[in-house]
Amino acid sequence: MTLVEIPGSKSITARALYLAAAAEGVTTLRRPLVSDDSEGFAEGLLTLGYLLDRRPGVWQVQGRPAGPAVPAASVYCRDGATTARFLPALAAAGHGSFHFDASEQMRRRPLGPLTNALRELGVELTHEGAEGHHPLRVEARGIEGGKITLDAGLSSQFLTALLLTGPLTRRGLEITVTDLVSVPYVGITLAMMNAFGNPAHRDGDTFVVPPIPYQARDYLIEPDASTASYVLAAAALTGNSVTVPGLGSDSLQGDLRFADVLRQMGADVQLTPDQVTVTGTGRLRGVTVNMRDISDTVPTLAAIAPFADGPVRIEDVYNIRVKECDRLEACAQNLRAMGVSVLTGPDWLEIHPGPVRSTTIACHGDHRIAMSFSVTGLRVRGGITLDDPGCVRKTFPEFHRTLAELRASWGI
Repeated sequence: MTLVEIPGSKSITARALYLAAAAEGVTTLRRPLVSDDSEGFAEGLLTLGYLLDRRPGVWQVQGRPAGPAVPAASVYCRDGATTARFLPALAAAGHGSFHFDASEQMRRRPLGPLTNALRELGVELTHEGAEGHHPLRVEARGIEGGKITLDAGLSSQFLTALLLTGPLTRRGLEITVTDLVSVPYVGITLAMMNAFGNPAHRDGDTFVVPPIPYQARDYLIEPDASTASYVLAAAALTGNSVTVPGLGSDSLQGDLRFADVLRQMGADVQLTPDQVTVTGTGRLRGVTVNMRDISDTVPTLAAIAPFADGPVRIEDVYNIRVKECDRLEACAQNLRAMGVSVLTGPDWLEIHPGPVRSTTIACHGDHRIAMSFSVTGLRVRGGITLDDPGCVRKTFPEFHRTLAELRASWGI
């Protein structure tokens, strides 16, 4: 059995930074993710005037429930979707003039459902380029709150941004959703809001957030379950065993359910409250899986699917077409380049087993495509080549070193 330390959760780190910035007092965050995404979020908070002290393994944030400490700022969100979606909502709850922009990749990703909801709440904002996309200007005068309706069918981050902002409004929020993907991520948001002192909850299709302020606290960030999927899949694919400590049945993250997918495929999975172990059994079965709620792990499953003993069909994942790239199409393109038979539809992907040849993977600047198909290379004669290996810095800067150490420990 090989032990692999996985860096902190990207999703939890972003939420924790928001909550710490919005809370009364000084919050200590332990084991935050240090990557391009989380650094971009922290830099955005600094630009807005929040005080952060970042030391190895421990970040401290001085909260400001009143909002940004500066009357005007221009924030560059890099490639970070949480930065680009959460920080405009945070700024809107304060007072001042705030400009937000992002990379070309992030500019292509949708923002409209969130900004339409903010407008419905009375926030004055302007899309300076394409409507519903960055760049964006927010003229903030606080948010009254109230009842709104939201379509979160493309991204649960639209709902999360509003939920996190609810306690900063004068009357709180009641948000009724007409569609929602990645439900477990909303569960993370509610659990963390509760941990920071706000009793936000779900009542059917409506999310209720009272205007009860956040309180600072000491908060430990668990390892990233989406990132863990790569090493768990590697064990299942190669017939080896790997354990990820700090990530078990007590986890907040829905993406740990990827381990259940591996179990369905024939891997041995052992889950305790504080760790998960996956052991490959030498066989991967074909499966049909609805991955609507764990869609960040779709590329991981697609990358090992050619080695199953029957077709692997992934369903209900339209939202992955509007991630860092069109992930559904990117997976199909790369699998076909390796000689694999693939069928696709608007929201599904079906992969048939067969010989896999060495090729160059088109990463499309997407960290999840790069890391997933690096796992495929463990079973390909001659391996695979990535056209953009550096894109993994978005969430796991040490990925290539970690995978190389894993290969060495397994003698691959």
